[in-house]
Amino acid sequence: METKVKLTKLADCAGCGAKVGAGELASLFEGFPDMRDPNLLVGFDHADDAAVYRLRDDLAIVQTLDFFPPIADDPFTFGQIAAANALSDIYAMGGRPITALNIMAVPESMPKDAVREILRGGATKVAEAGAIVAGGHSIYDDEPKYGLSVTGVIDPAKLLRNDTAQVGDVLIYTKPVGIGVLTTALKGGLAGEDERELVERIMSTLNRAAAEVARPYRVHACTDITGFAVLGHTLELAQGSDTQVTLDSTAFEFLPGVLDYAAMGILPAGVYRNRRYAEAEVSIADSVPLAVADVLFDPQTSGGLLFSVHPDDADALEAALKAASPAVPAVQRIGAVGEYEGSSRVIVR
Repeated sequence: METKVKLTKLADCAGCGAKVGAGELASLFEGFPDMRDPNLLVGFDHADDAAVYRLRDDLAIVQTLDFFPPIADDPFTFGQIAAANALSDIYAMGGRPITALNIMAVPESMPKDAVREILRGGATKVAEAGAIVAGGHSIYDDEPKYGLSVTGVIDPAKLLRNDTAQVGDVLIYTKPVGIGVLTTALKGGLAGEDERELVERIMSTLNRAAAEVARPYRVHACTDITGFAVLGHTLELAQGSDTQVTLDSTAFEFLPGVLDYAAMGILPAGVYRNRRYAEAEVSIADSVPLAVADVLFDPQTSGGLLFSVHPDDADALEAALKAASPAVPAVQRIGAVGEYEGSSRVIVR
């Protein structure tokens, strides 16, 4: 859609870069009453991607909510990306989305056609996921924001969590890294249309195919890489699993130009929030270039899935993921899970 509205000019932050830092977020829940329900299989105390509530032995609901300011100028594209990002939390838990509710804030002055296009973009992604938009809520605000509350279903026996990685597992990631850096460069007019088309296509790509492909394999843990970056989300996996993760910095697939932009200091504010949160438990070798380290702290809007898989299944899963994701050719084996030996939970070499 051609539009005179440049959505990213209406917001100070973009996409998952607007997320409250993980360390600050955890402190907000300190001292809350310890509410317990045996059917709440995953709640906010697990730092996982979504909540899971058991309805019966073979059925649980998966619930998530995600919204953010514009990450793309085109309203339809923004709606698609925001929806794909919200739906990803259901896939990260191994679930299947069934319904979604819109969450929207828009300036009163925004053209109605632009508002409609945001909603249409979200609806197309929800439909692609095989789910239904069942309603929502909207308010007026000076800064536009859009996202979804999504409900999914899962058999509790097939639930994937971010705190169940096992020693010996191989880590496989499914999208290229550097989304926050590249979108920051685009917002500053430094990157071109080819880069815009690529990063918007990646952000708009559902994690549905990757989640479905992974089901036959011995995936012990899973999370999606979003606002807390590769290192923040990997740290949560290591902490929750009481393991130590070693990452190979040379194994990552970075989006074109992002290491150059990072070396120039073109970094979203979320990089610094993520570094402050994670660096106490992350050890980065001196041989790793600073630009690479910065991009590993980069918030990823609608990033990929990180699988912790049994080593005997790693080759087959990697091949199956590559075959299932030709539009996003960046499946990468990035590291391994080991025994925790004290000190740093995540080691980058």
